[in-house]
Amino acid sequence: MQVVFETFLEQLSESVDEAEFCEAMSGAAAGLELVTFAYLSLPHQRSAEPRLISNYPDRWTAHYLQNRYHKVDPVIVRAQSGGCPFRWGSDMRGAATSQVQQKLFDEAAEFSIRCGLTIPIVDRRGCISAVTFAADEPNPAFLRVAERYEQALQLMATCFHIHVRRKLSGNRTVDGVSLTPREYECLQWAARGKSAWDIACILGITRRTAAFHLDNAKKKLGVRTKNQAVALLASSRSFIL
Repeated sequence: MQVVFETFLEQLSESVDEAEFCEAMSGAAAGLELVTFAYLSLPHQRSAEPRLISNYPDRWTAHYLQNRYHKVDPVIVRAQSGGCPFRWGSDMRGAATSQVQQKLFDEAAEFSIRCGLTIPIVDRRGCISAVTFAADEPNPAFLRVAERYEQALQLMATCFHIHVRRKLSGNRTVDGVSLTPREYECLQWAARGKSAWDIACILGITRRTAAFHLDNAKKKLGVRTKNQAVALLASSRSFIL
Protein backbone atom coordinates (compact mmCIF):
# COMPACT_ATOMS: atom_id res chain seq x y z
CA MET A 1 0.00 0.00 0.00
CA GLN A 2 2.85 2.39 0.82
CA VAL A 3 4.41 2.00 -2.64
CA VAL A 4 1.04 2.55 -4.32
CA PHE A 5 0.37 5.68 -2.28
CA GLU A 6 3.85 7.18 -2.78
CA THR A 7 3.67 6.57 -6.53
CA PHE A 8 0.21 8.10 -6.59
CA LEU A 9 1.39 11.26 -4.81
CA GLU A 10 4.35 11.62 -7.16
CA GLN A 11 2.08 11.35 -10.19
CA LEU A 12 -0.35 13.87 -8.73
CA SER A 13 2.43 16.39 -8.20
CA GLU A 14 3.50 16.01 -11.84
CA SER A 15 0.00 16.01 -13.37
CA VAL A 16 -1.11 19.14 -15.23
CA ASP A 17 -4.21 18.06 -17.15
CA GLU A 18 -7.21 15.76 -16.79
CA ALA A 19 -5.60 12.92 -18.74
CA GLU A 20 -2.60 12.82 -16.41
CA PHE A 21 -4.80 13.00 -13.30
CA CYS A 22 -6.91 10.16 -14.67
CA GLU A 23 -3.80 8.07 -15.27
CA ALA A 24 -2.58 8.71 -11.72
CA MET A 25 -5.80 7.55 -10.08
CA SER A 26 -6.29 4.67 -12.52
CA GLY A 27 -2.83 3.36 -11.68
CA ALA A 28 -3.39 3.65 -7.94
CA ALA A 29 -6.79 1.97 -8.18
CA ALA A 30 -5.34 -0.88 -10.24
CA GLY A 31 -2.62 -1.32 -7.63
CA LEU A 32 -5.39 -2.03 -5.12
CA GLU A 33 -7.29 -4.30 -7.54
CA LEU A 34 -9.98 -1.69 -8.15
CA VAL A 35 -10.86 -1.45 -11.82
CA THR A 36 -12.85 1.75 -12.34
CA PHE A 37 -13.17 5.12 -10.64
CA ALA A 38 -14.92 8.44 -11.15
CA TYR A 39 -14.20 11.87 -9.68
CA LEU A 40 -17.12 14.27 -9.96
CA SER A 41 -16.85 17.88 -8.78
CA LEU A 42 -20.10 19.80 -8.70
CA PRO A 43 -20.18 23.41 -9.96
CA HIS A 44 -21.14 26.29 -7.70
CA GLN A 45 -23.71 27.46 -10.25
CA ARG A 46 -26.45 24.97 -11.12
CA SER A 47 -26.32 25.95 -14.77
CA ALA A 48 -22.59 25.20 -15.04
CA GLU A 49 -21.07 21.86 -16.00
CA PRO A 50 -19.52 19.53 -13.40
CA ARG A 51 -15.95 18.32 -13.75
CA LEU A 52 -15.75 14.59 -14.36
CA ILE A 53 -12.44 12.71 -14.43
CA SER A 54 -12.90 8.98 -14.82
CA ASN A 55 -11.79 5.80 -16.51
CA TYR A 56 -15.40 4.74 -17.01
CA PRO A 57 -16.26 4.01 -20.67
CA ASP A 58 -16.35 7.25 -22.66
CA ARG A 59 -19.83 6.46 -23.98
CA TRP A 60 -21.17 6.30 -20.45
CA THR A 61 -19.53 9.47 -19.14
CA ALA A 62 -20.65 11.43 -22.22
CA HIS A 63 -24.19 10.13 -21.79
CA TYR A 64 -24.14 10.88 -18.05
CA LEU A 65 -23.07 14.49 -18.59
CA GLN A 66 -25.35 15.07 -21.56
CA ASN A 67 -28.38 13.99 -19.51
CA ARG A 68 -27.15 15.95 -16.48
CA TYR A 69 -27.58 12.86 -14.35
CA HIS A 70 -25.47 14.41 -11.58
CA LYS A 71 -28.58 16.35 -10.57
CA VAL A 72 -30.63 13.20 -9.90
CA ASP A 73 -28.04 10.50 -9.23
CA PRO A 74 -28.92 9.08 -5.76
CA VAL A 75 -25.22 8.40 -5.10
CA ILE A 76 -24.28 12.04 -5.74
CA VAL A 77 -27.33 13.32 -3.87
CA ARG A 78 -26.21 11.38 -0.80
CA ALA A 79 -22.58 12.49 -1.26
CA GLN A 80 -23.63 16.14 -1.18
CA SER A 81 -24.44 15.73 2.51
CA GLY A 82 -20.80 14.92 3.20
CA GLY A 83 -20.00 12.43 5.91
CA CYS A 84 -18.18 9.12 5.80
CA PRO A 85 -17.51 6.93 2.75
CA PHE A 86 -20.42 4.67 1.92
CA ARG A 87 -20.93 1.52 -0.09
CA TRP A 88 -23.88 1.19 -2.41
CA GLY A 89 -25.47 -1.37 -4.69
CA SER A 90 -28.92 -2.85 -4.96
CA ASP A 91 -29.91 -0.97 -1.80
CA MET A 92 -29.26 2.34 -3.53
CA ARG A 93 -31.39 1.22 -6.46
CA GLY A 94 -34.21 0.80 -3.99
CA ALA A 95 -33.77 4.44 -2.98
CA ALA A 96 -34.31 5.53 -6.59
CA THR A 97 -37.86 6.83 -6.52
CA SER A 98 -38.21 8.42 -9.95
CA GLN A 99 -38.27 6.89 -13.39
CA VAL A 100 -35.21 8.93 -14.34
CA GLN A 101 -33.24 7.49 -11.42
CA GLN A 102 -34.31 3.95 -12.27
CA LYS A 103 -33.29 4.58 -15.87
CA LEU A 104 -29.90 5.87 -14.67
CA PHE A 105 -29.18 2.66 -12.74
CA ASP A 106 -30.35 0.45 -15.61
CA GLU A 107 -28.15 2.29 -18.08
CA ALA A 108 -25.13 2.27 -15.74
CA ALA A 109 -25.52 -1.49 -15.34
CA GLU A 110 -25.08 -1.85 -19.10
CA PHE A 111 -21.56 -0.50 -18.59
CA SER A 112 -20.86 -2.87 -15.65
CA ILE A 113 -21.43 -0.19 -13.00
CA ARG A 114 -23.68 -1.81 -10.42
CA CYS A 115 -22.10 -1.12 -7.05
CA GLY A 116 -19.32 0.91 -5.51
CA LEU A 117 -17.63 2.74 -2.69
CA THR A 118 -18.22 6.51 -2.77
CA ILE A 119 -16.18 9.03 -0.81
CA PRO A 120 -17.90 12.41 -0.28
CA ILE A 121 -15.68 15.51 -0.22
CA VAL A 122 -16.82 18.89 1.07
CA ASP A 123 -13.76 21.13 1.32
CA ARG A 124 -13.24 24.34 3.29
CA ARG A 125 -14.23 26.41 0.26
CA GLY A 126 -17.59 24.71 0.12
CA CYS A 127 -16.73 22.74 -3.02
CA ILE A 128 -18.62 19.45 -3.19
CA SER A 129 -17.06 16.46 -4.92
CA ALA A 130 -17.19 12.69 -4.78
CA VAL A 131 -14.81 9.90 -5.71
CA THR A 132 -16.37 6.55 -6.54
CA PHE A 133 -14.67 3.20 -7.02
CA ALA A 134 -17.15 1.02 -8.88
CA ALA A 135 -17.56 -2.64 -9.72
CA ASP A 136 -19.81 -4.90 -11.74
CA GLU A 137 -20.94 -6.78 -8.65
CA PRO A 138 -20.23 -6.78 -4.90
CA ASN A 139 -17.87 -9.76 -5.10
CA PRO A 140 -15.79 -10.74 -2.05
CA ALA A 141 -12.58 -9.28 -3.50
CA PHE A 142 -14.11 -5.85 -4.05
CA LEU A 143 -15.75 -5.80 -0.63
CA ARG A 144 -12.49 -6.88 1.04
CA VAL A 145 -10.48 -4.12 -0.62
CA ALA A 146 -13.16 -1.49 0.06
CA GLU A 147 -13.23 -2.39 3.75
CA ARG A 148 -9.49 -2.88 4.25
CA TYR A 149 -8.38 0.30 2.48
CA GLU A 150 -11.33 2.59 3.14
CA GLN A 151 -9.30 5.15 5.12
CA ALA A 152 -6.45 5.08 2.61
CA LEU A 153 -8.88 5.53 -0.28
CA GLN A 154 -10.45 8.46 1.56
CA LEU A 155 -7.03 10.09 1.90
CA MET A 156 -6.28 9.44 -1.77
CA ALA A 157 -9.59 10.97 -2.80
CA THR A 158 -8.91 14.10 -0.75
CA CYS A 159 -5.39 14.49 -2.17
CA PHE A 160 -6.76 14.02 -5.68
CA HIS A 161 -9.41 16.69 -5.14
CA ILE A 162 -6.94 19.22 -3.73
CA HIS A 163 -4.48 18.77 -6.60
CA VAL A 164 -7.22 18.96 -9.24
CA ARG A 165 -8.69 22.08 -7.67
CA ARG A 166 -5.31 23.75 -7.43
CA LYS A 167 -4.05 22.87 -10.91
CA LEU A 168 -7.16 22.76 -13.07
CA SER A 169 -9.46 25.39 -11.58
CA GLY A 170 -7.14 28.39 -11.82
CA ASN A 171 -7.13 31.17 -14.38
CA ARG A 172 -4.34 30.56 -16.93
CA THR A 173 -5.05 33.66 -18.98
CA VAL A 174 -2.14 36.08 -19.34
CA ASP A 175 -2.74 39.45 -20.99
CA GLY A 176 -5.95 38.06 -22.47
CA VAL A 177 -4.20 34.98 -23.91
CA SER A 178 -5.03 31.46 -22.70
CA LEU A 179 -2.04 29.20 -22.05
CA THR A 180 -1.98 25.44 -21.63
CA PRO A 181 -1.43 24.10 -18.09
CA ARG A 182 2.16 23.14 -18.87
CA GLU A 183 2.98 26.46 -20.60
CA TYR A 184 1.59 28.37 -17.65
CA GLU A 185 3.42 26.21 -15.13
CA CYS A 186 6.77 26.64 -16.91
CA LEU A 187 6.22 30.38 -17.13
CA GLN A 188 5.42 30.53 -13.43
CA TRP A 189 8.72 28.86 -12.57
CA ALA A 190 10.56 31.18 -14.98
CA ALA A 191 9.04 34.11 -13.09
CA ARG A 192 10.66 32.70 -9.96
CA GLY A 193 14.07 32.91 -11.61
CA LYS A 194 14.32 29.29 -12.72
CA SER A 195 16.13 28.37 -15.93
CA ALA A 196 14.80 25.86 -18.45
CA TRP A 197 17.13 23.29 -16.89
CA ASP A 198 15.82 24.05 -13.39
CA ILE A 199 12.23 23.83 -14.61
CA ALA A 200 12.93 20.50 -16.28
CA CYS A 201 14.30 19.07 -13.02
CA ILE A 202 11.38 20.41 -10.97
CA LEU A 203 8.69 19.11 -13.32
CA GLY A 204 10.40 15.85 -14.26
CA ILE A 205 10.63 16.70 -17.97
CA THR A 206 13.54 17.28 -20.34
CA ARG A 207 15.20 20.66 -20.73
CA ARG A 208 14.12 20.64 -24.38
CA THR A 209 10.49 20.12 -23.39
CA ALA A 210 10.64 22.94 -20.84
CA ALA A 211 12.17 25.27 -23.43
CA PHE A 212 9.50 24.19 -25.93
CA HIS A 213 6.66 25.21 -23.57
CA LEU A 214 8.35 28.52 -22.76
CA ASP A 215 8.80 29.26 -26.47
CA ASN A 216 5.13 28.45 -27.11
CA ALA A 217 4.10 30.80 -24.30
CA LYS A 218 6.23 33.61 -25.78
CA LYS A 219 4.73 33.09 -29.23
CA LYS A 220 1.17 33.14 -27.90
CA LEU A 221 1.87 36.30 -25.89
CA GLY A 222 3.50 37.96 -28.87
CA VAL A 223 6.84 38.66 -27.16
CA ARG A 224 10.42 37.81 -28.09
CA THR A 225 12.08 37.21 -24.73
CA LYS A 226 11.38 35.20 -21.61
CA ASN A 227 11.66 38.35 -19.48
CA GLN A 228 8.92 40.03 -21.52
CA ALA A 229 6.66 37.01 -21.02
CA VAL A 230 7.42 37.02 -17.29
CA ALA A 231 6.57 40.73 -17.11
CA LEU A 232 3.16 40.05 -18.65
CA LEU A 233 2.60 37.22 -16.20
CA ALA A 234 3.59 39.41 -13.26
CA SER A 235 1.06 42.05 -14.30
CA SER A 236 -1.67 39.42 -14.53
CA ARG A 237 -4.13 39.27 -11.65
CA SER A 238 -4.00 35.48 -11.77
CA PHE A 239 -0.34 35.36 -10.78
CA ILE A 240 0.86 35.47 -7.19
CA LEU A 241 4.57 35.21 -6.31
